Amino acid sequence: MASKKQPSKSLVSHSLKDLKKIIKKKKSLKPVESAPAKTAKAARRVSDEQAFLDAMKEVQEIKEFRNLPVDHKKWKAPAGMHKRDAALHEAVRRLEDIVKGRRYINLSKTQEYIKWVHPDFRDDVANDLHEGRYSVQDSIDIHGLILDEAEIEVDRFIRESRTKNLRCIKIIHGRGLRSPNGPVLKRAVVQWLSRRYRKYIVAFVTARRCDGGLGALYILLR
Repeated sequence: MASKKQPSKSLVSHSLKDLKKIIKKKKSLKPVESAPAKTAKAARRVSDEQAFLDAMKEVQEIKEFRNLPVDHKKWKAPAGMHKRDAALHEAVRRLEDIVKGRRYINLSKTQEYIKWVHPDFRDDVANDLHEGRYSVQDSIDIHGLILDEAEIEVDRFIRESRTKNLRCIKIIHGRGLRSPNGPVLKRAVVQWLSRRYRKYIVAFVTARRCDGGLGALYILLR
């Protein structure tokens, strides 16, 4: 009987190499995601985004948080710099931070801060007024008016506020930064309130930053 012919070693080796290539190629192929799976994943992503938007739609910005105190790293003078030059450099840097809104400034520590309390009342009522513990019920903006017009508007506003039995009002007078004569309206309003209308007023004080700051006054009526 004739014996079966055995495959040659070279043929076997070649076949094994082809098999290894096929296995390697299959491993490198990424599984194709089916259409339903893709759709479900996209729907889940849209659902998550919509859930977030729904949760945040009632959220409102707190304006008072726009200007919070920030801890700044203390600047160190380079070695060899004179103490006087270093102090001047630090002062200029702090002023620049204040101007650009990077540093909180206490309005009551500035020269523009206004505070007046009638002698018949406690002095701390002005602090409560400045801190916003009285709700502003009405306001008037005389910024930009000439002095005569402003006087008429302030008189009308005070009288109407008393007629309506309002307790806390606000006058926006501006700071007069562009005026060659300084804050003319601001000085006039302070004079009118502390003299002409003093019998109607408990106290008046510079407004908070969010309400006009150094360019406005809170007025507490009797």
